[in-house]
This record gives sequence, structure tokens and C-alpha cells, in this order.
Amino acid sequence: MKTGLVMEGGAMRGMFSCGVIDVLLEESIRFDAAAGISAGACFGCNFKSGQIGRAIRYNKRYCRDPRYCSLRSLLTTGDLYGADFCYRELPDELDPFDRAAFAENPMEFHVGATDVDSGAIVYHKCSDGAERDMQWIRASASMPMVSRVVEVDGRRLLDGGIAEPVPYPVLEKAGCDKNVYLLTQPKGYRKEKASGLPLIRLLLRRTPKMAEAMAVRHLVYNRQMDEIDRREAAGEILVIRPPESLGIRRTEHDPEELERVYQLGRRTARRMLPAIRSFLQIEDGRREAE
Repeated sequence: MKTGLVMEGGAMRGMFSCGVIDVLLEESIRFDAAAGISAGACFGCNFKSGQIGRAIRYNKRYCRDPRYCSLRSLLTTGDLYGADFCYRELPDELDPFDRAAFAENPMEFHVGATDVDSGAIVYHKCSDGAERDMQWIRASASMPMVSRVVEVDGRRLLDGGIAEPVPYPVLEKAGCDKNVYLLTQPKGYRKEKASGLPLIRLLLRRTPKMAEAMAVRHLVYNRQMDEIDRREAAGEILVIRPPESLGIRRTEHDPEELERVYQLGRRTARRMLPAIRSFLQIEDGRREAE
């Protein structure tokens, strides 16, 4: 049996995921592999580094800092979420990311991004949390039209959630057969067709494959949700999701709102601990002998 943790994105809905992740760490619940998309990559990397509380801490501390996320950052740097601040200054200086622990943890950590020239999902297995890994994580979370294209490993990349909103296929290819899905929308949620598609196509006219991926994103998402519901009903997977719509803005600047959603994630994880342990065949913090 090989276990996996699948982490959806969703911008600041990811604070829910942070709450769940911290409880899993506190309870010594580990996985053989994990995969994250967008916010699931940005915040999920702290699961591999074992840094309980780091994501909610720095988000609350810097959510009102214009270097972190602001119109000023977009106008001056080309990124709504400031790339240098978010992926260098913050993890290197302000709230250090534990790269040594990340590298030493044997858990595989896969990050997905959308190739703007093909519109297809591509994955990178992070190894040490250093600059190359950080560029892939940045690419995974770089939203079209408000982010610069990220060039890494000979590819031009943007938000992985466009091509593959929930990254479970990569874990299945890696051999994971016992997977927990961490979602950021309540059960039954389905995405509607993007409004303003003519404007999207105009703004993305230099990357037409990306524009096409944006146009069908709702269909891809809804097909994945239908498949997840089927697998959940059959007992093939375990899904952790909010009990209701989180009601938080994608670019939330209120620390109290971030804390509210984070605590909901913690409560949901605590409530589901018996089901999580049972599904993963864990007893007293250790996986039962197969």
C-alpha cells in the first residue's frame, strides 16, 4: 500500500487546507507522496518540511503588505503576488522555509503547472526546496492575466489549476493506491463557465492554448468532481472538504478571515481523525502492518 495526499488550490481558500495539514502533522499522520496545485503547492510544501503553523503565520502577518499581494505589485512587477517577496524574501529571510527538513523527508512532493504553449498539465517532483523547486511552486500558483509567465526547465508555465484542478492523476501514476483528497469547496460545488471569455481570449492572444484551457476549465473541473464523488461513494478514496462555502476572497487581506478559515480546517480535520486513521490503516500514529 502506498498512500497519497492530493491538495487542490483555490487561493486563500487554501487556509482551510493549512488547518487540515497542521492537524495531520500534529497527529503524526504521514503519506508516501503528496501532490499540490496552486495554493495546494504553495501551502502544501510546509507539510513536507514539517513546519506546523508557518503558512497561517506568514499569511496573517503579511496579508496587508503591498509587496505580498496588491494592485501596486501587479503594476510595478507584473505579478499580483510579488514574486521576489513571496518566493525569495519571505522563505529566505522573513519566515524561513526549512529546506533541510524538506529535503530529508522521503515523502515525494509533486507540483503541477500549465504549459502555456500546449495548455497541458506538467508535473515536477520537488527534491530540496531550493530555487528550482520554488520556481515550479511559483509557476503552479501564477494566475493568468495577473502574473508573468514563469520560465523553468525550458517550459513557459502558469497556474496548474487551469489544466488539472485536482492533481490526483500524478499520484496514481506514482503508484499511490490509498489517497486522501483535500479539497477547498463543499460537496456538490460545480464551476460555471468563465465570464468574459472574449476578454480572456484578447488578453491571452499570445498564448492561444492557454486561452483554450481557460475556456474549458469548468468542464475539466466538473468532470473531476463527478469522478471524485463516484470514488468517494465507492470507498476508494477519502475526501476532506469544507462543510460549507468558505466565503473568503481569493486575495483576502483580513487576518481574522484567514484565521477563521484556518480554524475551520482544523476543526474539520479533528472531527475526521477517526475516519482518516481507519482509511489509512493507522493505529497510535503508525500504519498497521500490511
